[in-house]
Amino acid sequence: MTKRMAAEITESGFCDLVKAGPLRAPVVHFDETGMRVAARLHWVHSASTDRFSLITVHERRGVKGIEHAGILPRYLGVAVHDAWAPYDTYGQATRALCAAHALRELVAVTETAADEQTAAMTERVIEALRELKAAAEEARDAGRDAIDAQAKTTGLDGLRAAILAEVAPTAERSTKRQTTHHALFRRLRDRFDDYTRWVRHLYLPFDNNAAEREIRMIKVRQKVSGFLRTQHGARQFATIRSYLATAVKHDIRFIDALVHAAEGNPWLPSAA
Repeated sequence: MTKRMAAEITESGFCDLVKAGPLRAPVVHFDETGMRVAARLHWVHSASTDRFSLITVHERRGVKGIEHAGILPRYLGVAVHDAWAPYDTYGQATRALCAAHALRELVAVTETAADEQTAAMTERVIEALRELKAAAEEARDAGRDAIDAQAKTTGLDGLRAAILAEVAPTAERSTKRQTTHHALFRRLRDRFDDYTRWVRHLYLPFDNNAAEREIRMIKVRQKVSGFLRTQHGARQFATIRSYLATAVKHDIRFIDALVHAAEGNPWLPSAA
């Protein structure tokens, strides 16, 4: 049934539609996670918008896996993802790095810092970031398309200053932990605009939760059922998962989408 349903979905043209959709979208979320296939580690890549979900499986995590998915190498809009280096191979897209990832890393610094000064200064960065997030949420709730100009300038200047204040104290990199902390603050400094793009453009998200939700059910499936036995079976699974995740975004129930596919008439999203 899995083989037949995946074939019906592919032959219907669904896969072409779900690949074309993100390429036209102003914002696309990207993420990846490991999955055991044929007793070996493979990688699930996701590219998603509010209307489309593309899930692919490949033997490699990096550039080869990204190119197999076929979205990011051709995408010209705003790409939301974490700071994993292979995403930056493709420079034509505008970057919006996940600030939630950065916030989790900063909290880890406060929990592992070797001295109280580093922990206290890191708290300043966290506070500045959270204040900007609150200002963005307040502006959205009020129906505004921008944060108050003065609050935005003050918030961004405060965040930048707090980050810069942490670069020098960790520069000696006397321990492995301090090296990790220094790398984080340098990245926040060097990619400040990418981490704060959501402050200047409220239609952009603070986090990359949209992509993380795409792969959450895949991790649950692996925990419950274990690894997939063949690469071909893994790709069939990815096709069906893309189909169901896209269908629910169009208010189509899973059971209805499955029935249509089982009957040889898969549901298709609008190409518009």
